[in-house]
Amino acid sequence: MRLHLLTWEETDAYLRQSSGIIIPIGSTEQHGPNGLIGTDAICAETIALRVGDETGALVGPTINVGMAQHHLGFAGSITLRPTTLIAVIRDYVGSLARHGFTRFYFLNGHGGNSAPLSAAFSEIHAETSLLPGGNGTALRFTVKNWWQTQSVKALADELYGIHEGSHATPSEVSVTQYVYPEAIKSPKPGPAPTVVTGFADAADFRRRYPDGRMGSDPGLASPEHGARFVAAAAAEISADYRRFLTEA
Repeated sequence: MRLHLLTWEETDAYLRQSSGIIIPIGSTEQHGPNGLIGTDAICAETIALRVGDETGALVGPTINVGMAQHHLGFAGSITLRPTTLIAVIRDYVGSLARHGFTRFYFLNGHGGNSAPLSAAFSEIHAETSLLPGGNGTALRFTVKNWWQTQSVKALADELYGIHEGSHATPSEVSVTQYVYPEAIKSPKPGPAPTVVTGFADAADFRRRYPDGRMGSDPGLASPEHGARFVAAAAAEISADYRRFLTEA
């Protein structure tokens, strides 16, 4: 169920059964020579909707622009400042908490969002913890990076081995090809740049990774692989979401 396709009365009815919601969060950034700029948001939203179907969970609107300043050396990439993303998450959660949502499951498609998400959760809890006599709130948060689930990592290792890399990966490109086969792009030939740690700003990233890839070979991607990744991620994340709802 998508929140934005319900009426307020239907949302009210849902809240009488559950206070949990899944929030996909991604990014709008370059993904190498054949990866779509919307890859991270597409992956997070697609898997979140499958999890929603499997668990009956409500899925909120996707946050599709994240913290991606290091990709600004490539045309089309968009970023929010960390402080802006933290504010967006706080307002998003605060709005839903007012109506009775208490369990917020963020399904993340972009590593750069991890620190702002953690900071946002701390800010939300601090709002009550710092009050005189504050006893906290009933709000609970968790973040699941879909590409770091055990089933996805095992499948990527089986299909691509060392060619999976760490950005513009064939696994995430496969998911977008599964969702949007009409948008499949042909990869450019050539070896992927070696992964170098310690990049700083956008210019430094572009210098180290001229075509946007980080040790990956997205030319190995296929829609058939994408279907397998979505199914594997959704099964594991559905079980994790159910556990999250019952945690004390």
